[in-house]
Amino acid sequence: MVDLPTRVKRWVKVQAFKHDGFLHRQWSPAYLAEETEDYWALVSKASLVTESDGRKWMTKERAVFLLFKKRWMNVIAMFKENRGICYYVNIASPTLLDGGMLKYIDYDIDVKLYPDGVERTLDENEYERHVQTYGYPADLSQAIERSTQEVKDMIAHGEFPFKQSEIERIYNIFLDDNKPVPAKKW
Repeated sequence: MVDLPTRVKRWVKVQAFKHDGFLHRQWSPAYLAEETEDYWALVSKASLVTESDGRKWMTKERAVFLLFKKRWMNVIAMFKENRGICYYVNIASPTLLDGGMLKYIDYDIDVKLYPDGVERTLDENEYERHVQTYGYPADLSQAIERSTQEVKDMIAHGEFPFKQSEIERIYNIFLDDNKPVPAKKW
């Protein structure tokens, strides 16, 4: 766990960029529940998302956002009421902590795992378009394709972070850390 001097410092903002360096999307601060040498785990009950065009919207469900330090992906595990967890995987650069914010580059392809076990690869057309628009070099395209396959293999084998018990464990850290303090009786 990272040493943070005050409780307020446990709230972190996330920014996603595109390959050209322009801001793509950002999230209001989320609670840093856990940090390991491999990832940061953020938790939110709802987040304000701001798009690059200034449009704003609120997420509707509780979520755990896993931002990997070395892997070319990040995962948003969303709790769907009465249905289970839906995993949304962004194929993205490894995440960096920069100026108190977690930052990564979004590389278009997404993999979604629904609570019923159905998996879908999304935004392949956007990826193909951006390969041309941004001129992704061959080694970058290979890294993106390897990561997409790695995600599918992790899902097939039920590896972390695609384990409901682990996502619930991380969410419970947030709940335990944010319990209301009972009033003192005099």
